[in-house]
Amino acid sequence: MPKYLWRVNYSQEGARGLLAQGGSARRLAITEMVESVGGQVEACYFAFGEDDLFVIGDVPDEVAAAALAIRTAAYGAAVSHTVALLTPEQIDEAVARDVTYLPPQVGP
Repeated sequence: MPKYLWRVNYSQEGARGLLAQGGSARRLAITEMVESVGGQVEACYFAFGEDDLFVIGDVPDEVAAAALAIRTAAYGAAVSHTVALLTPEQIDEAVARDVTYLPPQVGP
């Protein structure tokens, strides 16, 4: 299954919900949401700084990842940025593929 990193930022409303429910309840809700599309959560960490929450997990495909993003956006309590993660072996496969590429030319 494809692996993803979700970078999450809470809105003011979402932060109030976190204050009311706590981190463990949010982790459970996130796990249930990911499992509902056939995926699994590998890690869930709250943070401070640019992002409020990081989730790493697997979902069956891009459509499942999109379904999670759309549902999160629809409620407005958080903004989620989805990042596809690749293994070193997948990068080995990518660099071994034959690709036709013409770089841009600089100058006249």
